[in-house]
Amino acid sequence: MPVRPKRTLVSLAAAVLLAVTAPAVTGTAAARPQPAAPPQHFTGTLADGAAWIADVPADWNGTLLLFAHGFGPTVAANAPSPAVRDRLLAEGYALAGSSYDPAGSWWALSSAERDQFATIEAFGRAAGRPERTISVGQSMGGLVNAQIARDADGRVDGALGFCGLVAGGIDLSNYQLDAEHALARLLLPGEQLKLVDFASPAEATATADRLTAAVKAAQTTPQGRARIALAAAYLNLPPWHSGATPPPRHDEVAHEEQQYAWLAQGVLNFIEFGRYHIEQAVGGNPSGTKGVDYARLLAASAHAPQVRALYRTAGLDLGADLATLTRDAHITADPAAVRTAQRTSTAGQGLDVPLLNVHNIADQLVPVEQENAFADRVRAAADAPLLRQAYVARPGHCAFTTAEYVAAVHAMEHRLDTGRWDDRAQPHVLQRAAVELGLDGAAYVPYRPGELVGSRR
Repeated sequence: MPVRPKRTLVSLAAAVLLAVTAPAVTGTAAARPQPAAPPQHFTGTLADGAAWIADVPADWNGTLLLFAHGFGPTVAANAPSPAVRDRLLAEGYALAGSSYDPAGSWWALSSAERDQFATIEAFGRAAGRPERTISVGQSMGGLVNAQIARDADGRVDGALGFCGLVAGGIDLSNYQLDAEHALARLLLPGEQLKLVDFASPAEATATADRLTAAVKAAQTTPQGRARIALAAAYLNLPPWHSGATPPPRHDEVAHEEQQYAWLAQGVLNFIEFGRYHIEQAVGGNPSGTKGVDYARLLAASAHAPQVRALYRTAGLDLGADLATLTRDAHITADPAAVRTAQRTSTAGQGLDVPLLNVHNIADQLVPVEQENAFADRVRAAADAPLLRQAYVARPGHCAFTTAEYVAAVHAMEHRLDTGRWDDRAQPHVLQRAAVELGLDGAAYVPYRPGELVGSRR
């Protein structure tokens, strides 16, 4: 099919000016503007059984946004929310995305990148070849998106990641296991709680429920609160759960209360359920505690001063607890599972196209510190000029406004149009651009994440 022409900003502005200044045409037909035609909707099935969907507006501007969805049911999606979908379609963007292989685990990293690339081809046959393709990914899909940015090879022109799990599955599994180990050993001493190698979702849920109950009981004492803060530091858990602004920087008690709220309200259930799916996908447990020095691990955390202060208040010996964690660290990773996870569930070994990552500064499921680990790996590959990272001051996982999404899309378009980032990915420029859309507000801020605690590389 022929390539659809891309409407430039100049031609779009000219069309608007003509609509405003042209004299009204007399006659009944001209007095009633016709409503815009609805987008064309396309669906199909890929070679591995994955579904793909696409929506193409009548005034398609030639750009395809290829959306990679996050961890969850393998159902095709082409936008993060209905509001974002509707706004982008109204601006002339075509949207597409795949389900990933529905026969496998929800941790669908073995098929996701392949299916996203296949969706581009299927879209081209059905709707016409796009002039430009931008990959977009959210959460686990942010990791897929980073892989696509690494392996683009002419198939995509740029990439946008939101709340992306860009440090990869091995780091994720390791720092989560560090936190679970701390909770189990310090809050449930003597109890042999299963933390890895789950045979079923029910086993994972049982562990999550037991740990959550232990956290709730521990919150009632100063000693318990100190140990919760220690585990939260290993989990890279943000000390901002609710409220218009985070607690004051040096309010250790308030920080722990906010971290406790995350743990008490379901974070551990999500983590353990996710671990089951990761283990199913990679064929075993890709994480371990054996050989980890938990004192050194805490020293790398931005939350270490909070932990020390709460231990002093509680009259607890932090050194003794850290020695216990190090001495009792016996879990070893399955080497074959690690190799599979390295092959399917990592990114950051380089970039082939420009990538803009946007992250909440208080994400309880994908910590913002993942961006630091990812940037280090991109710099090591000498691709730092292709990467930009921006941050939104809001608690929650993938808690973005429509305006924040759309402003990031526009920033990427500028990078691809000009070959330069200029200042379009700077927080003050993104903030102004998002607010000027007149949609649902924005909170882009200057920010630099700390070190990702628990990374083994």
